[in-house]
Amino acid sequence: MDPAQLRYAPTHEWVDIQGDTATVGISKFAVDQLTDLLTIELPSVGTHVVAGKSFGEVESVKSVNDVYAPISGEVVAVNEPLASNVQLLSEDPYAKGWLVKIKVADPAEADKLLDYAAYEKKIAEDEH
Repeated sequence: MDPAQLRYAPTHEWVDIQGDTATVGISKFAVDQLTDLLTIELPSVGTHVVAGKSFGEVESVKSVNDVYAPISGEVVAVNEPLASNVQLLSEDPYAKGWLVKIKVADPAEADKLLDYAAYEKKIAEDEH
């Protein structure tokens, strides 16, 4: 996926919405900040997630961090290979490293997310 075509939550999750399904992942910036990843916990298919609320955790050698839903809906797919090989997230956060697919409950929520330029600006501000 092209990072410039995605939408972003301020908490560094990305979203690619196709029809009523949103693919969710973590940005390369966030993965790089976490450094050495150890494990990831993701919700089960059928779980309802709420925008802005935690739906999983990523553990690195530095810390354990929540993963937040950028959009509300029902989890319809989970990236199972990621659970046994969290390095996929480091290697390819925008393709092989996707986390979950969500059946979108309210498409208007996507309007609250950042576009790529706004997300890049937020990262630059956070680093200063």
